[in-house]
Amino acid sequence: MSEKVKAPKEPLFSKKNKRLVVEPLDDNNPVTIQVLGICSALAITVSIEQALVMTGSVLFVLGAGNMIISMLRNLIPSRIRIIVQLVVVASLVIIVNEVLKAFMPDVAEKLSVFVGLIITNCIIMGRFEAFAMANKPWPSLLDAIGNTVGYGVILVLVSVFREIFGSGKFFGMTLFGDRIEGTGAYSVGYMDNNFIILAPFALFAVGIIIWIQRARNTKLIEEH
Repeated sequence: MSEKVKAPKEPLFSKKNKRLVVEPLDDNNPVTIQVLGICSALAITVSIEQALVMTGSVLFVLGAGNMIISMLRNLIPSRIRIIVQLVVVASLVIIVNEVLKAFMPDVAEKLSVFVGLIITNCIIMGRFEAFAMANKPWPSLLDAIGNTVGYGVILVLVSVFREIFGSGKFFGMTLFGDRIEGTGAYSVGYMDNNFIILAPFALFAVGIIIWIQRARNTKLIEEH
């Protein structure tokens, strides 16, 4: 009897796997190209700390969730797959929420409801359904990392601008002197720019990023 020739294993960091991480950073960014996860991009980007904590939270939920869904993909009946996905993401979000409350109570209070809304984040449910249900755990993890980093880059870019020019701070450190309430002739410091601090400005910021991204990449204009 002739022995069956085993197909060579795909390298962990093959070109295909590398694309899973790289493409969401630019050409297939979940926020600026797929237009997903916009709510948190508008609401929690007042400070860099909040943006980083939200990114880390999404990374844990999407990374662990993608791997769990991938490992269970052949066992989940098609008609209840969305319910199973929601149960998985809700369980992981509860873990994140409790950890934040225990170790970062101030940040947890500021993010408040937005951590819970990770459950309905379109990026997470979209990757569960579009990728993890059809791929093995390792590619699913890479897909989660790529999409989360792509999401986080936009959050951090917007939050850097909003924190510096909205409240005159960087990572909570004062840049332009003590905060002032009035505009007296001899006032020294920085008065909050309410327009930049409020969520509508984040929409302008994301729009500018989308415009720059498309202006320098003609392929995106042709495809979209």
